[in-house]
Amino acid sequence: MRHAGYILIALLLSACGQSEQPASQMPHNQAMPFQPTGDVKHLMQWVLDPAADQVWGAAGSIITAAGTQDLTPTTDAGWLAAQHSAAVVAESGNLLLMPGLARDHNDWQDYSLGLVAAGQLAMSAAAERDAEALFDAGGQIYRVCSSCHAVYIQGEESPGIQGPEKQ
Repeated sequence: MRHAGYILIALLLSACGQSEQPASQMPHNQAMPFQPTGDVKHLMQWVLDPAADQVWGAAGSIITAAGTQDLTPTTDAGWLAAQHSAAVVAESGNLLLMPGLARDHNDWQDYSLGLVAAGQLAMSAAAERDAEALFDAGGQIYRVCSSCHAVYIQGEESPGIQGPEKQ
């Protein structure tokens, strides 16, 4: 009976050490269960552009003939909306790395990861209600998008990448 207890403990401990391998550690030749529902253009138009527009719309100010309008959120809901949109921007960078959407493993990967980092900066800024940091993060999002578009959509119209100056 004593040996059965030791065997049971050994089995339990070995089972605890086993876990599913995270996707980031899976071999590159192993098939991933991704099923993109659109192409990069759809992701940009339907997901990333609206989220980036929301981040840009919550940072900085607009100067018009009527005066200066501060875009900084003034309510909990406004700051939360900016934070949620920033999370969508960050996750869009991850989506752009998916098989079927990623263009290559060089510049495309760098731009996608840059988008993740910029979105995370914006998330933190919105969570901390730091208007200046949110503005700076919005600028970083714009720089990443513009740089990527300069490489990957040469000669094509760049829908949605109007950035903060459109407002």
